[in-house]
Amino acid sequence: MTWPVAIVLLLLVATIVSLVAQRFRVPYTVALVVAGLALGATHAFVAPPLTRELMFGLVLPALVFEAAFDLEIEEVRHDGVTLAALAVPGVIAAIVITAFTLSPMLAAFDVPASAIPARNGAVVFAALMSATDPVAVVSLFRSIEAPRRLQVIVEGESLFNDGTAIIFFTLALASAGAGVSASIVTDFLYIIGASLIVGGAIGAASAEAIRRLYEPRLEVVLTTFAAYGSFVAGEAVGASGVIATVAAGLLCGSRAGRRGMSAAARIAAATFWDYLAFAFNSLVFLSIGLMVRIPVLLASWRLIVGAFVIVTVTRVMMTWATAGLLPNHLKIPRRWTAILSWGGLRGALSMVLAISIPETFPQRDLLITMTFGVVILSILIQGITVGPTLRWLGLHRRRGDHTGYLGTQLALLTAHSALDDVDRTGSMVIAEESMRRALSDEYDDRLARAENALIWLGGQLGGGDASTRAARHLLATTERERVAEAFRSGAIDEAQRDRWLAELRARWWDDGGAGGGAANDT
Repeated sequence: MTWPVAIVLLLLVATIVSLVAQRFRVPYTVALVVAGLALGATHAFVAPPLTRELMFGLVLPALVFEAAFDLEIEEVRHDGVTLAALAVPGVIAAIVITAFTLSPMLAAFDVPASAIPARNGAVVFAALMSATDPVAVVSLFRSIEAPRRLQVIVEGESLFNDGTAIIFFTLALASAGAGVSASIVTDFLYIIGASLIVGGAIGAASAEAIRRLYEPRLEVVLTTFAAYGSFVAGEAVGASGVIATVAAGLLCGSRAGRRGMSAAARIAAATFWDYLAFAFNSLVFLSIGLMVRIPVLLASWRLIVGAFVIVTVTRVMMTWATAGLLPNHLKIPRRWTAILSWGGLRGALSMVLAISIPETFPQRDLLITMTFGVVILSILIQGITVGPTLRWLGLHRRRGDHTGYLGTQLALLTAHSALDDVDRTGSMVIAEESMRRALSDEYDDRLARAENALIWLGGQLGGGDASTRAARHLLATTERERVAEAFRSGAIDEAQRDRWLAELRARWWDDGGAGGGAANDT
């Protein structure tokens, strides 16, 4: 079977799995891995190999950029200290603890000494295991409407700790033969600084070029250049392509960067990167399941379970320790810390790093087996239980509380639609200007009443700014859904849909309803 045929079949399987996952409310990545394991056990077909060149050259820049592009830079800046603490000292401490405790803890699981990684192998394993994958968790957060700030912390921390993990993984491989030296510190600082400079320069240049253009296709092409160009440039100067791409994505996706886009380009870019992330994530997670050989994992089950316990316990320890050391004004709720600890799933990046270990590295096959096993356990155990944990901690919004919001949203949407029709066709069907003004005033009054009702409903659910922001965030989400439904039903045409969606996004960025304001929700 050729690769193109395999890719087409994988995309077909991904579509079916997505529908099934939505039907049974199972995290998408969990369903993908299970489907991949089932296909791998039947030997139905062979997936394209996840080589370092494929992942680092094509898949990783797209996934990183899409995640960064979807974040608002003001939200990231609001929790910048928290994210930096979790992604740098937190990751470094986790690597050190994992590497030093690996041998004795595996011995406690009765793992033979010959199957325990040597010192260099333990450091490499600890570094590649420190990279987390937020795909399953963030999608779950959105579906049950967890606090926006918690979503930003989870996704932002994963983006930055991925960069830190890759840096230390590379340094660990480079120093395996020569040993650890003081130059590692200077190398780390250079990589961080160069990555931010390169990514920031390319991201800012791309955003400025987009601002001067009014051609949607070219504007989307420029976002693609920012994603892949920053990654390639970062790697070319010996820096981190991941961190460079994160910086470029944040600048292109910032409020200023998005407002520089034309309305059609905003929608096109969001659709393009959403699809690319869906396609690549589907291919990667299905390929993970296809590549895993269950008999090999079962033969090393004690090694894998021991490593999973070490990695998970270390993550919990360092997350709580880092959160506890934050200044009082930056403290995060304990329930959030619990989710940050348990929601740190291992995923595709860890497996890609394991595969990229050179053939000559000692115990390479052992490290790959451990990594694959830990990732599978992490996705299945943590991925399945993080949803119930969120609900148990009360970090979700009950659907029953939204009835009034949905009615208010519908009133706003219909009023906006009517006003748009008056402005667009009024001169053709209503000759008198006074009559057009009267109609516009009538619908303006409806809009004002609906907006006042929204504020009142926010107060009924708890009062205060936080409830109002929650209501506004819900309104933005449901209004997008109603616009999409109206387009699918034929009630509006494509031009109207695009204009309303663009106006909606611009309104929420300007007002901070889904950006800076929501970032303060606790």
